Amino acid sequence: MITGQFNDSFPPIMDGVANVVKNYAYWLNKKHGKSYVITPSFPKHEDNEEFTVYRYLSVPLLFKKPYRLGLPLLSSKVRKDLYNIDFDIVHTHSPFSAGAFAMGIAKKKKVPIITTFHSKLYDDFKEELKSESLSKFALEKTIEFYNSVDYVWAVSKGSANTLKSYGYSGYIDIIPNGTDFTYPNDYDKRCRRVNEKYNINNEELVLLYTGQIIWQKNIKLIAEAIASLKTADFKCKILIAGEGNAKKDFFNLIKELGIEDYIIYVGVITNRDDLKSLFARADLFIFPSVYDNAPIVLKEAAAMKTPAILIRDSNAAEGITHERNGYLCDNNVECFVKVIKQSVKNKIKLKQIGENAYITIYKSWENIVDEVNEKYQDILRDIRK
Repeated sequence: MITGQFNDSFPPIMDGVANVVKNYAYWLNKKHGKSYVITPSFPKHEDNEEFTVYRYLSVPLLFKKPYRLGLPLLSSKVRKDLYNIDFDIVHTHSPFSAGAFAMGIAKKKKVPIITTFHSKLYDDFKEELKSESLSKFALEKTIEFYNSVDYVWAVSKGSANTLKSYGYSGYIDIIPNGTDFTYPNDYDKRCRRVNEKYNINNEELVLLYTGQIIWQKNIKLIAEAIASLKTADFKCKILIAGEGNAKKDFFNLIKELGIEDYIIYVGVITNRDDLKSLFARADLFIFPSVYDNAPIVLKEAAAMKTPAILIRDSNAAEGITHERNGYLCDNNVECFVKVIKQSVKNKIKLKQIGENAYITIYKSWENIVDEVNEKYQDILRDIRK
């Protein structure tokens, strides 16, 4: 089987959707046939994957660095190359320029097109457009894309409900995300290495946030919670990994709150093994986002047996039971701080919750993509009938 995975982001931009696309392509290519990634170009970056990556012309999105706006209509050579590939299925993970490109290829090759709904698009539109009316218009146009494809997938029940709330009324298949992390044999060594690198005492409590530094991720709650912890003389270190358009304002807020001594900013971690070590060292993974649908970082934390704190009733918290395989709190500083304090009082229980997270949340990408391949095969069988 030959598949094309289309998306507007791909390494060196390593967000959650890029992670999905990379692992789909890797495992499909390794076990189930031939898979290609089709994505915008990135200056001075050379792909070194075990599958073929086609890059089409792009320009920078100045208001959303480091993302790029793809211009597939101006990339005639790439289009010609793709026309010569005998795709069985085209799968796009974006409804924007990559989605339009995928639709064109699917029609040209007369093959089915699938799209996966990953993100809360309306929240993105409101953040970028600063206008409710424009955001609703953009959402309506985007839903037209979902109505035009052959198959729609979502990464969780919550994300499927979000898409339905946007106006999509068709059938949605649920295909969850996975992780490429596995629990390491050198766990203690990794923890020591992180301690040495960031000057952390072995006995210090460490909280970790990794993800985009954007306001949609509810990161203001993190800063305000840390300020409250400091006021209460609660000692801990907070590792923050990521990049985003709110980074400058976020760290200005940290400075205003006087909590710089609690924060260790580790930058963008592109090395997956280094990120794995951060999760291993963290006592708690803090992820208060009400924006995410099915965050891969939650599965990464579970793979390292690191319990997470999430917002109750958020899409991200789907599958989490409070004090069984994670922690849940209300979307306010008081509750967030209270749960942090309570969670670390009983270290034995904290460890058990991490073990339960590993058992109930962790799923490998290899197993997920085996399921994806079966879905692809079902689609092709239906078409042949």
